[in-house]
Amino acid sequence: MDNLLNISLSGAYTIVLSCLGIYLLVILFTRIFGKRSFSKMSSFDFAMTVAVGSLIATTVLSSTVSLAEGALGLLAIYFFQLTAAFFRRYKSFRKAIDNTPLLLMEKDIILYNNLKKARVTEGDLRAQLRKANVSDYSEIEAVVFETTGDITVLHSKNINNNLKSWLLTDVAV
Repeated sequence: MDNLLNISLSGAYTIVLSCLGIYLLVILFTRIFGKRSFSKMSSFDFAMTVAVGSLIATTVLSSTVSLAEGALGLLAIYFFQLTAAFFRRYKSFRKAIDNTPLLLMEKDIILYNNLKKARVTEGDLRAQLRKANVSDYSEIEAVVFETTGDITVLHSKNINNNLKSWLLTDVAV
């Protein structure tokens, strides 16, 4: 119990300096490598965000990881994310690392097999429809389970069919 609140002045100093150093490096690397580093556009981007958070915590709180080692790890993660973003131009690479959006509803038809694939319940679906202010099935054009795990509801009484087709181009049915 005594160890829970026990911290030396040099330990506190090391944590604060590591925190400041890694914080400044995250800002610098994000400026260099771009804002996409913290986007939620794909599962790969999400993994990048989690990895950066984990590396920050380890660098700041672990006495076995130096600031230089944390900085190198951080640089490597940003570099790998930039490399993946470059290779995502190629369909085969993109297909290997990205999830495909999945259609959950088309007009008033609930696609139960797709709900099961996405592990989304009818209750989850209803919650998203409420969140999108849908009050009638006739308003729904499509409901899509996005690559990030978000659910998008396309609804309108006057949706343009050309726009709808374009928006659903890469969505699995």
